Amino acid sequence: MGKDVLKIRTAGLLLTGLVLVGTRSWASDSAVFVSWWNMGMAVGGGLALFLLGMGYLTDALKAAAGRQLQLILTRLTANRFMGALVGAVSTGVIQSSSITTVLVVGFVSAQLMTLNQAIGVIMGANIGSTVTAQIIAFKVTHLALGFVACGYLVVQLCRRDDVKSFGGILLGLGMIFLGMNVMSDAMAPLRDFQPFIRLMAEVRNPLWGLLIGAVLTALIQSSAATTGIVIMLASQGVMPLITGVTIALGANIGTCVTALLATIGRPRVALRAAAVHVVFNLIGVALWVPFISELADLAAVVSPAYPELSGAAKLAAAAPRQIANANTLFNVINTALFIGFTPLLERLVLWLVPPAAKTAQQPWAPQFLEPQLLDTPSAALGMVRLELGRLGEQVLLIMLKVKPLLETPDPRAFHAVRRDDDAVDALYTAIMQYLNAIGKRELSDAEIREYYQLLQVVELLEGIGDIFEGEIAKLGTRMAEQQLLPSAAMRELLEMLYGRVYSAVKMATRAAVDNDGGVARQVLAMRDQIESAANKTFRHQASSLAKSPAERLVLLQVEFELADQLKRIYSVCKRIARLFCDSDKSDA
Repeated sequence: MGKDVLKIRTAGLLLTGLVLVGTRSWASDSAVFVSWWNMGMAVGGGLALFLLGMGYLTDALKAAAGRQLQLILTRLTANRFMGALVGAVSTGVIQSSSITTVLVVGFVSAQLMTLNQAIGVIMGANIGSTVTAQIIAFKVTHLALGFVACGYLVVQLCRRDDVKSFGGILLGLGMIFLGMNVMSDAMAPLRDFQPFIRLMAEVRNPLWGLLIGAVLTALIQSSAATTGIVIMLASQGVMPLITGVTIALGANIGTCVTALLATIGRPRVALRAAAVHVVFNLIGVALWVPFISELADLAAVVSPAYPELSGAAKLAAAAPRQIANANTLFNVINTALFIGFTPLLERLVLWLVPPAAKTAQQPWAPQFLEPQLLDTPSAALGMVRLELGRLGEQVLLIMLKVKPLLETPDPRAFHAVRRDDDAVDALYTAIMQYLNAIGKRELSDAEIREYYQLLQVVELLEGIGDIFEGEIAKLGTRMAEQQLLPSAAMRELLEMLYGRVYSAVKMATRAAVDNDGGVARQVLAMRDQIESAANKTFRHQASSLAKSPAERLVLLQVEFELADQLKRIYSVCKRIARLFCDSDKSDA
């Protein structure tokens, strides 16, 4: 979890505790004061356990889902219906609509996902976020300590990342259930406390319920926690169904705060993605305000009735499941209603967040290095791969510019090549800073391997740029200043060698971006072709050396150095390829 989120959650916990402690004014005697103080500490501690468990659970699920989560979000959202399904499933998997929304904001900002795709995913994310409430409502909290014990043992004793992730899931669930148990026990005295019962009756006013749900969720940054508290109160028979449903709807408004925080300092496209979340939730809640009673009745119809019970006992048995079902029905029905109006919602958001005035942007400024994805290392490493593609493209652009200059050397043009290498250096610096930020996160063994793999690729690609900016540009400048022109036969040989090295750089970059071992093997398989082209060049130079007059010796030396630098570039390509191809380590 990010530091900002932790600060917000901590503030929410403190405020919640203070509010609960402040209720001591409802009673006058010191004994009740001590009771409220203990209750405040218990509820605050239980909420802290719940949020800590949510953090463990989300981190473990993200580690287990890994790169698949990124691939699913960016590749399986071709239409709005598939996007909604993907949003629901992915959020159900990682148990956080806020995380899904932050990922979507990052992907939209990086132009990996369109706004239209993002709308469907955000709609579905609201459905997936109700899974936690459903689990809590099934009253499996008595398994809390067993889950904590098993999860802790698995995390401590197992070395495999996938097994550790499973242990983290158990540990997170156990802490969530334990936190719910602590809060439930702490709230038990409220069943007989008439001032609180009257207060809950007053909260039947929808505006108060929506405000409580929205503010509490905005403070603790977890709609699941808000809904969990509501369900725990309902399980004690002190939270009427209408009140619980209203507060749960308010939580859908409060959860928008996380999406808005994720847009700070981001491009306008990211702000639009967050605006989709806000607009969708606000309109959805506004539509249901006049029909909260009907939503509660519908939830009661699809929930167990417990006809054998009555009064507070019946409320305690039935209300938790009814509130959880109302929350799920609200999000499912809203998504079904709005999914057909995705284009209209997109136009509304585009109207609310119009394009910003165009500003001059450095062509080599990073496009994919989204800070909001740093707390999801697998997705952040995926962004690094995409930025590596741009770094490789810049190196290839330099190669394309240099090739004709070797035939008709121009010193001014070679100075321009040095400026082009500034783009390589700028991207290199940005990627290294981003990798440094990733390295400060907690990484799995697989992510650590990928991290160091990408670190080496960045260094090697930047090294190719330096060869052109340094050695080859100097040779070209020397050829231009001394008017050294290779013979037609030598130009043909150098062109063949240059073309093959260009292909090697292109494929090495592709192997790094796509993590493709097959392409990496193709780079290594080019060794014989490039060796053959280089040897032909060297033999031609050797035969020319004996026949050439003394004044051509300088040209032959430049040609030899140029061919040698091209071979050196291919050697760098082989080093990149070996990082993605374990079976070809014997290649020299």
